[in-house]
Amino acid sequence: MTENSKDLLTVLWSGADILRGKMDANDYKNYLLGIVFYKYLSDTFLYKVYDLKEDKVPETMEQAQKAYEEIYASEDRDALLQEVKEECHYIIEPSLTFTKLADDVNTNQFQRENLKKAFNDVETSDVIFAGLFADVDLYSTKLGSAEQKQNDTIADLIEVINTADLMNRDGDVLGNAYEYMIGKFASETGKKAGEFYTPQAVSRLLTQIAIHGQEDKKGLSVYDPTMGSGSLLLNAKKYSKYPEYIRYYGQELMTSTYNLARMNMFLHGVAPENQHLKNGDTLDADWPTNELTNFDMVLMNPPYSQVWKPVQGFVYDPRFEDYGGVLAPKSKADYAFLLHGFYHLKRGGTMAIVLPHGVLFRGGTEKTIRRVLLNKGFIYAVIGLPANLFYNTSIPTTIIVLKKDRDGRDVLMIDASKQFIKEKKKNLMTPENIAHILKLYLDRTDVKKEAHLASYEEIKKNDFNLNIPRYVDTFEPEPEISLSELADDMKKTGAEIAKSKESLLSMMKELDADSPEEQAALSDFLKVMEDM
Repeated sequence: MTENSKDLLTVLWSGADILRGKMDANDYKNYLLGIVFYKYLSDTFLYKVYDLKEDKVPETMEQAQKAYEEIYASEDRDALLQEVKEECHYIIEPSLTFTKLADDVNTNQFQRENLKKAFNDVETSDVIFAGLFADVDLYSTKLGSAEQKQNDTIADLIEVINTADLMNRDGDVLGNAYEYMIGKFASETGKKAGEFYTPQAVSRLLTQIAIHGQEDKKGLSVYDPTMGSGSLLLNAKKYSKYPEYIRYYGQELMTSTYNLARMNMFLHGVAPENQHLKNGDTLDADWPTNELTNFDMVLMNPPYSQVWKPVQGFVYDPRFEDYGGVLAPKSKADYAFLLHGFYHLKRGGTMAIVLPHGVLFRGGTEKTIRRVLLNKGFIYAVIGLPANLFYNTSIPTTIIVLKKDRDGRDVLMIDASKQFIKEKKKNLMTPENIAHILKLYLDRTDVKKEAHLASYEEIKKNDFNLNIPRYVDTFEPEPEISLSELADDMKKTGAEIAKSKESLLSMMKELDADSPEEQAALSDFLKVMEDM
C-alpha cells in the first residue's frame, strides 16, 4: 500500500466505525463500499462535466458542483449531458450528487430518500449498473430502531466519506484501497469471507503462474467462473504489459458479491466494454456461450467440496463428457469446477485453481477424472500450499496448474507447505515466499525436500495418486541424542527435585495441627514424603 493511500484508508475505514456494533462486517461492508462507490461515480461525473465546460479539472468538488448547477439551468444542458453520458454511461441530477448530499448533511437537510433516488437513477441508466446497489438497504432497522436514527446513521456515514479525496489519486491507489477494505472486511467476517475474497498472496501466486509467458500479449483474456469480489481477476493488471486492454470474464453466484466485483472493476479503472460479468451458477448451465468462450488465463478459487446436483444429461455436457463417462461426486463438486474452468481454457493458455488436497488422491469417480487428465497430459504442476491461509478454512490447499497442449505427461510436484510466516491467527505468504515458489515452478526440476518432476510412468505406478508426499520426501530425521548429555540432564533434574522436596518438607514441618488426630495425620503424611 503506497504512502498517499494511507489517509484515504484511514477515512474509509473510519466509516466502518459508524456501522460497527450495529451489524456484523458481512452486512456493513455493503453499506460502506456501496456508498464509497456512489461517491466515486458522482465525483467522476462532476469532474467530467467541469472538464467539458472549462477544459480543466476543478480545484474542489464544490466548484464542480456549482458549475454543474449553472450548466443544468442553461440551454446547453441536453447536449452536454448527452456527451457526459456517452462516456460515463450515467447522469446524476445536481440535487443528487454526493457533493450536494454531503452539503445537505451539513445543513441538517439530508433525507435518505434522495440517496435512494440517486441509486435508482444510476441503476436504470445502463444495464452495466442494473441492481448495483441492491444490498445497500437504506431502510433497514439495522441502521437504527427509528426512521430518524436510520437517516442519521446514513448521514454520519456520508459526512465521513465526504472527507476522502477520490479523484486526485490514480486508479490503482483508489482500487487498491477498495481492495484493502474488502480484505479487512474478510478478516472481520471470518468464515463467511470465503464467498467473496481470496487472500492477496494467493491471488498473486496464481496470477503470476497463469500469466507467465503471456505478459506481453495485447488483449489478454482472463476468466474466473467463481470470481467473488473480483480480486483474483484484477491481479492480471499488475503483471500485464498492456493492462488497459485486458478483457475480464467472471461469474458469481452470490448477488451481493457479484455487485462488489462490479464496483471493484470500476474502481480499478476497467472500462465497461472490458467487463463481462454474470450473476449465475457455474455448476448450472454453461457460460459464456454466445461470445468469446476460450480464455488465455483461467483463475479459480471455488468453494471447497461443495455439494452439487448435476442435472440429467450433464454426463454429455461438453464440459464434462470426455472424462470416463462419469461426473464429480454429488458430495464434492471440486472436479466439476475444475473441468468447467478447463473447458474454457484456450490452447496455449494456463489455468491455475486452488482446491483441497483430497482431489489429489480420492478414489471413485474423482480418480477416473484424474486419470484421464493425467493420461492426456493436462495436469502440468501440483503445488501444496501452507495451512491456515484462508479466512473460510484452516486446511492446507493445493494449486493445480493445467495446460491443454504440451509435450509430455510429467507433473511437477512442489511442497510449499513451509513457505509462510505466522501473523496473528493466520499464516501469510510473503513476497519472498511467493518468489521462491515461482522459482521452483519455473525451474521445473528436482529440489531436495521441495520439488520433484514426476514422470508419467512414476505417476501410473502410484495408481494415479498425486498426493505430494509420495513424490517429495520432506522427512526430517530426529537429531541424535547423546547418552552422556542425557545422563547429565537427568542428574541435574534429580538434584533440582531433591532440593525442592527438601524445601517443601522444611516448610511443612513448621505446620501445627488443631487436634491430636490432625497432628497424627500430618506426621504420617510427612513420613510418606520423606520415604519417597
